[in-house]
Amino acid sequence: MISNLPTSDGTRVPSAAPSDTAGHRSDQDGQERMASVMPTPATRVAIIGAGRGGTALLDLLHQLRTIEVVGITDRNPAAPGLQRARELHVPTYERLADLISNHRVNLVMDLTGDPGMDRILREHTSGETDILGGPASRLLWDLVRHESALQAELLHSEKLAGIGSFAAGIAHDMNNPLQLILGLAENLLDERDIETVHDHARDIVEAVKRTTAICRDLTSYSRRASSQQDSLIAINGKLDEALKIARYAVALQDIDIRKSYQPDIAVKGNPDELLHVFVNLITNAVQAMDHGGTLTLETAVVQGATRVRVLDTGCGIPTDLLDRIFEPFFTTKPPGKGTGLGLYNIKNVIHHMHGTIEVESRVGRGSTFTIMFPRETTTEGRSSPS
Repeated sequence: MISNLPTSDGTRVPSAAPSDTAGHRSDQDGQERMASVMPTPATRVAIIGAGRGGTALLDLLHQLRTIEVVGITDRNPAAPGLQRARELHVPTYERLADLISNHRVNLVMDLTGDPGMDRILREHTSGETDILGGPASRLLWDLVRHESALQAELLHSEKLAGIGSFAAGIAHDMNNPLQLILGLAENLLDERDIETVHDHARDIVEAVKRTTAICRDLTSYSRRASSQQDSLIAINGKLDEALKIARYAVALQDIDIRKSYQPDIAVKGNPDELLHVFVNLITNAVQAMDHGGTLTLETAVVQGATRVRVLDTGCGIPTDLLDRIFEPFFTTKPPGKGTGLGLYNIKNVIHHMHGTIEVESRVGRGSTFTIMFPRETTTEGRSSPS
């Protein structure tokens, strides 16, 4: 239906009726809503070169939901990126042509550094496939290295921030042996009996050892993660070490601690980083139980993988926040009580160890954090004592 609208000079111009306009706008809105909820197809990426650059790039792209790595290839069958791809269940190829010809590849990323590779790739790809190589790939490799270094700095900063919450526990645990040393030393000033002097001296030595152990624990926890190659880590021992350190940050006297450890379990990774993961999860669990509760630590081998679970009977996490708790700088704690980096760093560490982490929680009932690692065939008795 068309109606006439008056203009400033008194003439009338045709205009669509409101009902028609509203209907047209409604159709547009509906189409826009449909487009917003339809999933965006993942970009299909092929990686050429499985050296350090290809391995780092594979790690990064594998984390992105909008990227599907369809495969990786290298002339060297022992290249580290091929092993990493198999751990991530990403297809590996011996022949470049098999990778880029048999898939609808959107982007080929060349990290070989071979000047002639660009020509070879263009011979095997269609005009619809983009090729990223040469200086662009080197720039991307630099960015990936920078991102890895930044994550390491975030992890270390979050550790140091957490040390502040240990202050009260550290002061209490160090004050007791120091007071004992002071009292024994004062007694020695006037003591004449040689046997008593020896007894006091032995007590002083034991008190010094306890103080040294506290300092050693905290130094081990707060140091930067070592740059050494990954080693085998005895999971059960590392959980016990984390429990010992966590008591400096949170009071455990009202917490019932239960352990269910399967023996002879080890995983491959960085011992310092894994210790931080366990300390953080245990501390969070205890802090969620303001009025006491039960902390359960479990290890087991499930379907060929190593499972670690940290369970609490605390306040729980609201359902609408579960998808956000691993985001950087997100925290439910009051200002000044948390950095918002703890769970974000935990997820990154576990990912680099080829693992996964999930959480189940019910408000008022508690939370369960479940970590899955690839199974190592060694036993704790033969593992590194890291």
